[in-house]
Amino acid sequence: MIEPSPTPPPEVSAYQLGESVGYLISRVKSSMSNLVTQRTMAELGITSQQASVLFMVASGKCLLAAELAREYGIDASAVTRLIDRLEKRGLLTRVRSAEDRRAVRLALTAEGQAIAARMPAVFTSVTDKLLSGFSPEETGFLKSLLRRVLANSCEAYGETRDSASNTDSKS
Repeated sequence: MIEPSPTPPPEVSAYQLGESVGYLISRVKSSMSNLVTQRTMAELGITSQQASVLFMVASGKCLLAAELAREYGIDASAVTRLIDRLEKRGLLTRVRSAEDRRAVRLALTAEGQAIAARMPAVFTSVTDKLLSGFSPEETGFLKSLLRRVLANSCEAYGETRDSASNTDSKS
């Protein structure tokens, strides 16, 4: 059995984690997700990811499981499990396409639509809390910088700039 190292290697100890843009973005995303989950669990009985999926389907941005997998950067089996849970709760259904029987579209039930309609207020209140003390100009600048980061990531993965610039949701 290997004993844990009492001191980290110099490459690890020299790295300023708190100054890492990736780490900071990850922590902000985690904090935002946790705050949304606290609200959605208390008010709606679902997680932030489930609520976000309902919102994405309601908005028309993601109507196929593959689109959800791309949007959230998760594999198809994880999306299938997520959709299964939402379907079991009666919040969405799978609907075969009339044009292409291989394609299965996602559709919200009336209860799913009602939850999706509540999500902008939840997203806005969480974002307002996280951006407390920011001026409108600072908020606009932050959004501009984040759009540039997304555009750069899209270029790295061969996607279009439009897909990054059109992601102005508050979640």
